[in-house]
Amino acid sequence: MDQFEEQNQPVTAQNKKGNKGWGVLGFFIPLAGLILFLVWKNDRPADAKYAGIGALIGFIVNFAFSIVWGILIANGAFAGLYSGLGAITLL
Repeated sequence: MDQFEEQNQPVTAQNKKGNKGWGVLGFFIPLAGLILFLVWKNDRPADAKYAGIGALIGFIVNFAFSIVWGILIANGAFAGLYSGLGAITLL
């Protein structure tokens, strides 16, 4: 019966604040942050919020980095065409 009494304990202030570490995890592994957000949104809303925000920021940063990387690669790949060196050939 002690197990059931522990479940009915009031929520402490620490549980209401959430853990910002879930946001860091969500940033570096956005898919995990999204899954944690969806699983915890009703049971642990503070932790779900941090995981969701971290995942959202991680997705945005990853998307922006991909665009910049693609521009840099495209610029470097076609630089030979415009400098008179000819096209890049594959072996």
